[in-house]
Amino acid sequence: MKSSGQGRGNSGVYIMGKYEIQVLDSYNNPTYSNGQAGAVYKQHVPLVNASRKPGEWQSYDIIFTAPKFKENGDLESPASVTVIHNGVLIQNNVTILGPTDWIIKPKYEKHAAKLPLMLQDHGDDGNPISYRNIWIRNL
Repeated sequence: MKSSGQGRGNSGVYIMGKYEIQVLDSYNNPTYSNGQAGAVYKQHVPLVNASRKPGEWQSYDIIFTAPKFKENGDLESPASVTVIHNGVLIQNNVTILGPTDWIIKPKYEKHAAKLPLMLQDHGDDGNPISYRNIWIRNL
C-alpha cells in the first residue's frame, strides 16, 4: 500500500459510460462513505464494506436496469442497480439519481438505450489495478 483514501487503486466500472460503481481498495482504508468500494459514486453508500485484503482479487456482480426516456426526452423511469461485492449484497436495487460525477448534482438527459461499458483506472496513484473475467449478459 503506497497511498490511502482515494489514492488506493481509485477506479470504477462505468455502466453505459455514465453511471459509476466505485472500484477502490477499501480494506482498512478510511475515505468518504459514498466513494468507497461498491458505492454508486457520490450517490449511494454500500450497505457494508466487503473488501478483501490488498493483492487479493475482488469480485463485483452488477445487475443494472437502464433508465427509460419518453419520446420528448423526459425521464420515464430512472436507472437502478444491485451490487454484490465478494459475494455480499452491498447495493439492493437502489435508484440511480442520474449520471455520477464527483461534484455536479446528477440530472438525467435523454441518451441512447445502449451505450458502452467503460473500465476506469486513474493510473496516477502508484497503485495498479487490473480487471479480469468480465461477463456481460442481457437480462
